[in-house]
Amino acid sequence: MLKAGDVILAAVQFTDAPEVKIRPAVVLFEELENVVVAGITSNPRMKGIPLSKSEGAIKDSVIKLNYIFTISAEMVYKVLFHLSKEKRQLIFDELCKRLGGLEA
Repeated sequence: MLKAGDVILAAVQFTDAPEVKIRPAVVLFEELENVVVAGITSNPRMKGIPLSKSEGAIKDSVIKLNYIFTISAEMVYKVLFHLSKEKRQLIFDELCKRLGGLEA
């Protein structure tokens, strides 16, 4: 059972290419074997929430909240580590800001 804030290694299909690659991602939530995740990149020039080696990343990285997608639970290879409560709160706050336009 995956939990929000798990950093996983999963098979991911990129929007600009047909092939599937094994990449890290952050679990936002899981429901009925569908896992909604945010991609992670090691490209420091990308916008997003920083994720450091001291937090568990293999190298300093960025959580890309503009790259959210759904994968099957079967596509998850393993859980690498779990984000701190503070980092999960940063993700939540940033997502709420970006979804603010949905308010009635």
